[in-house]
Amino acid sequence: MAQYLPPIRDMQFVLHELLEVESRLAELPAHAETGRELIDQVIEEGGKFCSEVLFPLNRSGDEEGCTYEGDGVVRTPKGFKDAWAKFREGGWPTLTCDPEYGGQGLPHAVGMAFQEMMNSANQAWTMYPGLTHGAYDCLHAHGTPEQKQVYLPKFASGAWTGTMCLTEPHCGTDLGMLRTKAEPQADGSYRISGTKIFISSGEHDLTENIVHLVLARLPDSPQGTKGISLFIVPKFVPDANGNPGARNGVKCARIEEKMGIHGNATCVIDLDGATGWLVGDPNKGLQAMFVMMNSARIGVGLQTLGLMEVAYQNSLAYAKERLQMRSLTGPKAPDKPADPIIVHPDVRRMLLTQKAYTEGSRAFAYWAALQADVAHGHPDEAVRKDAEDMLALLTPIVKAFITDNGFVTTNMAMQIYGGHGYIREWGMEQYVRDARINMIYEGTNTIQSLDLLGRKVLGDSGAKLRKFGKLVTEFVEAEGTNEEMAEFIDPLADLGQKVEKLTMEIGMKAFQNPDEAGAAAVDYLRVIGHLVLGYFWARMAKLALEKQESGDPLYRSKLATARFYFAKLMPETAALIRTARAGAKPLMDVEVELF
Repeated sequence: MAQYLPPIRDMQFVLHELLEVESRLAELPAHAETGRELIDQVIEEGGKFCSEVLFPLNRSGDEEGCTYEGDGVVRTPKGFKDAWAKFREGGWPTLTCDPEYGGQGLPHAVGMAFQEMMNSANQAWTMYPGLTHGAYDCLHAHGTPEQKQVYLPKFASGAWTGTMCLTEPHCGTDLGMLRTKAEPQADGSYRISGTKIFISSGEHDLTENIVHLVLARLPDSPQGTKGISLFIVPKFVPDANGNPGARNGVKCARIEEKMGIHGNATCVIDLDGATGWLVGDPNKGLQAMFVMMNSARIGVGLQTLGLMEVAYQNSLAYAKERLQMRSLTGPKAPDKPADPIIVHPDVRRMLLTQKAYTEGSRAFAYWAALQADVAHGHPDEAVRKDAEDMLALLTPIVKAFITDNGFVTTNMAMQIYGGHGYIREWGMEQYVRDARINMIYEGTNTIQSLDLLGRKVLGDSGAKLRKFGKLVTEFVEAEGTNEEMAEFIDPLADLGQKVEKLTMEIGMKAFQNPDEAGAAAVDYLRVIGHLVLGYFWARMAKLALEKQESGDPLYRSKLATARFYFAKLMPETAALIRTARAGAKPLMDVEVELF
């Protein structure tokens, strides 16, 4: 009984009014001709594909799930394969791919909007092309010219799909422990043997070939992460014409039975002397794979943004229709036996929390996509470097902050529905189940927090963080005398100062005891997440104030939501800063026997 309408107007607001994407793209030679008309056409047509083709398969795909038929064969839910054919017919896989390999070459900022809608419509289905695009990015950056010619056109067209094979049964995120072996052969190939688990899209019936990017160890390679190499391992070895040839020694042993994303085949993959080819340099595989991993982390943020939007849409519609009790201040619908639940303060709290996190995350994620476009295509090296630093700093926040908030908001959607939310037919419980994995895979949110604090902030003495802080400071200074903006600028400026002080405190303590960073990291990421979201909500509030008399209700809605965010959500940072400062002692002084 769920519904989905692509939020075209809000996407246009973010792209054209907030980010002024056309003027930014005009600075990039590859995208200088990408104007508003084209961007809007892509979003509108993409929205039709998502709402008309993918969304109707979401519930049925969840209920049917993928089926393991034995001997490595996996069948996707009914309708998935036909949807893939329509996906290819519409040219959607080619959207942001390099024209040299059959792509349309559109900017990431446009692709991000389309990805959001796909994830709202059907997260499990969308993981098949999502991981494929990550494999495309990895080979585009690190593949040999021959590898690019064979694989990239197939990825771009949707003829083949890709996976990332990292995790093994005895190790999760700790890839330094992996045991999969790669034995060099006389012809320059390698024989790959081992077992990988949790491989999303690892086997299916959508395409004629599946290409696995596999981390493995060469003989006598160094221990730990410095001894990992990356290999291309296709299900069918391409023949001389680049078409699927002999069956390779890579097979799905079984599919995992999961809490959610049932329409995506999460596989145990056995490699039994499979033929593979080295990507990049020996023992440098993790660096190459990080291209795909970072792409996937941003993709997971997009998955959650999509779920947040569709869950909010449905809970809002339900709250306007569901009659329960009377308003505390007197009947608001006296002609009805009870008032709609949207009159109740706590229902409004939940709806506005959903709305604030969803729309704030959209602004943040699209801006991050624009940084990727600038990093890849700006003619000024210094500008490219700044964009790369911004993307490096913010990728763990896109992944962790958005997915944490997404689980909160999908749970709120279920809560608004009450008992009906817990019942399958209404659709909300699926969004909760699907959202839960996003906090775990592609590096748990604790790993993202350690990455942010350890590598991205303390690792360069705060240089990247100061670049983002400069954006905040410049905005605060520009609007500091605008009385209408004081309710947004004052808390943003205050939080910026507190972040600077907190970062210094944690850095000094972590220098003496590394556990201090581990104890503070999760709280710290959430504080930085609010600084980022606060910055974008303040910018959106400025636009809303300027245009609130235009007659478009979007601006009045933005202003109301911004006020809610700064009054009700950002104050969470006070408690987070306090718990971050509590340090490692309350955690690490507890003897194991006392647990």
